Amino acid sequence: MRAAATAATTATKNHHHHQNNTKKNRSNDRKILLRSVLLSQRGGKATNSFSTAALRDEKRGRQSKFSSSFSPVMAAASAGRDQQQQTKTKASAKETGVDVWPSGEAHDHMTFCVFGASGDLAKKKIYPSLLALFYEGRLPKSFSVFGYARSKMTSEEFRERIRMSLGCRIDAKENCDEFMEEFLKRCEYVHGNYDEGADFEKLDQEMLKTEEGKKAMRVFYLSIPPSIFVPVAQMSSRYVQSKTGETRVIVEKPFGRDLESSRALTKALAAELSEKQTYRIDHYLGKELIENLTVLRFSNIMFQPLWNRNYIRNVQINFSENFGTEGRGGYFDNYGIIRDIMQNHLLQIMALFAMEEPASLDAEDIRDEKVKVIRSIRDIDIDNVVLGQYKGKTSGSNVFPAYLDDETVPKGSNCATFAAIALFIDNARWDGVPFLMKAGKALHKRGCEIRIQFRHAPGNIYADKKSKPISRGGGGTAGDSSNAQCNELVIRIQPDEAIYLKINNKVPGLGHKMDRSILDLTYKSKYSVGELPDAYERLILDVIHGDKRLFIRNDELEAAWKLFTPLLETIESENIPPELYPYGSRGPIGAHYLASRWNVRWGDTN
Repeated sequence: MRAAATAATTATKNHHHHQNNTKKNRSNDRKILLRSVLLSQRGGKATNSFSTAALRDEKRGRQSKFSSSFSPVMAAASAGRDQQQQTKTKASAKETGVDVWPSGEAHDHMTFCVFGASGDLAKKKIYPSLLALFYEGRLPKSFSVFGYARSKMTSEEFRERIRMSLGCRIDAKENCDEFMEEFLKRCEYVHGNYDEGADFEKLDQEMLKTEEGKKAMRVFYLSIPPSIFVPVAQMSSRYVQSKTGETRVIVEKPFGRDLESSRALTKALAAELSEKQTYRIDHYLGKELIENLTVLRFSNIMFQPLWNRNYIRNVQINFSENFGTEGRGGYFDNYGIIRDIMQNHLLQIMALFAMEEPASLDAEDIRDEKVKVIRSIRDIDIDNVVLGQYKGKTSGSNVFPAYLDDETVPKGSNCATFAAIALFIDNARWDGVPFLMKAGKALHKRGCEIRIQFRHAPGNIYADKKSKPISRGGGGTAGDSSNAQCNELVIRIQPDEAIYLKINNKVPGLGHKMDRSILDLTYKSKYSVGELPDAYERLILDVIHGDKRLFIRNDELEAAWKLFTPLLETIESENIPPELYPYGSRGPIGAHYLASRWNVRWGDTN
């Protein structure tokens, strides 16, 4: 009797215990399902905690009990994610795009027109960037692309011409051909002169056909020589501005040759376009590492107290190309390396690097701080400038031509294909810190980077310990007392985007030998993103969104030309001859003397 009573009692307890467990499991299931749904809506992942719970229960020997209630929940969550993924991947080319985009005011259609549609920039950069944005679903669902140039051709011939330059990025997974064909269907071409109102009226009529009465934003890209900026701006403003929405105009560099010509161009454009409508594009500002520069500075507290004259010994901004003018010498000779690279690309990088923290990420706040930096740069002393021009070289059976061998270059030209300049910012943060800027063609490698060389550690008790040379980067080798113990932060903009920090550490073993090691963030290794978006993709998207953070304001342009125009006038009035350097070398010897004058060693020459 007692045994039977005990068994009954035990059975009753087990029954109640089972019911309680079932209720708990159901309650947990509801919580898990709710969490899964919330995470999937936010783009999160619900599987990590589930997997951990399952593994824990398996170790405890209770996996079978948990699985009976867990599996349906997992299946529901998994099905939701799979359905969401299928919806994402199966969107057709006709359905892709955004219905609403942050463009200042609501629009139902975007018309993008490239003036200079038959040029290299349009074919190599603009159309491929538009296709990439279309493939990624970044363009409005309703859009059309127009090309305008003097070349006579039909829209069908135009599509076939640009087809050869189009292609999806290597990380494109599917439907590339479908998207390309749909993109080409939306491309139209109109030929005409750049100073004829009737031709622009014809362009406007063709645009209205594709817009079909919708509220349309029009974006004009002036991919044309500076000499016809003004007539195209005048004609497009008078005849082709959007009647129902906003009109935005992208202007490619160069923005003049000096302060006077820049002012004239700015004044002429301002007569037709407001500053709000004008987007002065510098494609270097669209590169991934430039976009990351402010993030690195202002979101990492470890750098904020170090980013000043007390800890930074010098800053180097280096740009190099491993090829010459390659038949473009006629154009290049009219501008030279300082106008072509330094006055715009490198100066903009320097301003972003050195500026104070802006009040916000608003475009005007950021550009306000950049202007302050440029206005604070000391007048450039000609003694702090080195000019160079590459000469020919023969290496085995390979013959590398000199700059003057280019048939498009005027005979006896003194145009500099290389320049190195020491700049100084006269403010409290950067007083006395040399900013060494260097740019050149036909050098030993292609690249662009920022190098921040820090001061010695106070006391420097390890100064007698020899550093081993490191195989990458440079900035110090064994026995180099000025560099061996210094930390160096390198921001490599191109190629193979990376951020790496050189630190000192002890070599493992019983001795006290010092070594320089690299803490490395190489984008290709860290982020599985395949090919990074092109700079033009980012900048075109910013124009569509009305974001002007990475575009140059008129007062920035004015300040930049005020800084460089006196130097350019001195070089040209005195006809200063450049120092010759061999094709494929590290540049003229004078650049090293300039660096040593400020107790600096170029970090990119190893």
